[in-house]
Amino acid sequence: MKVPLYDAFSQDYDRFVDWAGRLEFEMPFFRALFRQHGVRRMLDVACGTGQHAIAFAREGLTVAAADLSQAMVERARANVAAAGVEVTVRRAGFGQLAETFRHPFDAITCLGNSLPHLTSEAELVSGLGDMAALLVPGGVLVIQNRNMDRVLMRGERFMPPQVHREGDEEWIFFRFYDMDGAQLDFNVLRLHRPPKGTWQIEYEQTSLRAWQSSELIQALRNVGLEILGQYGSYRGEPFDRAESGDWIGVARRPPP
Repeated sequence: MKVPLYDAFSQDYDRFVDWAGRLEFEMPFFRALFRQHGVRRMLDVACGTGQHAIAFAREGLTVAAADLSQAMVERARANVAAAGVEVTVRRAGFGQLAETFRHPFDAITCLGNSLPHLTSEAELVSGLGDMAALLVPGGVLVIQNRNMDRVLMRGERFMPPQVHREGDEEWIFFRFYDMDGAQLDFNVLRLHRPPKGTWQIEYEQTSLRAWQSSELIQALRNVGLEILGQYGSYRGEPFDRAESGDWIGVARRPPP
């Protein structure tokens, strides 16, 4: 199965994200959470180019990672090799995880607004159930989405453009939604100017569902998970539907 937007984006995603700054901000949250729950073995779902998985491996964890896009999987494997860490990277999407990974995990992460790619209630429950099935009793699931409550309340279609330069070469990325209620078309426009060249334009689109926090909480409970917390960012402040930039949900498979 091809995933056109992400297959096309695989070579540029690490240009689009300031990974050094992002991980410096995010990792204290995960260190504290994983220490609290005794996490040793974890799975990063919808791993993209593998940068979170690499950061988790550098923390001394045993890490596996999965993505539906074969191009992203190949890029992640190349990044893992270049980083000199051990991460098992496999091609698997939502609903395919339990059949791909045979051993349970102490923690599973699903980051980068990945869960909204499940666009129906049946898909959402199936995808979350697939992850819940791979958690050990007491294991934790961490989900990070954009705060879709605020997106819908404010009609927030546009995200700030991202610019990247390498010498005389330049990239500009524009992201925006077309909105039909909670159903979104996610559009990515890439402008690339090679050295001494003219701008080249590429465009891709994929479908998302703007799951609100109450819907996510109910779906997590429906697959048998306990809600441990909702946060507005990796700083750990309480989630605010109207103001928070992110929704970070932490849930747990009940211990025996």
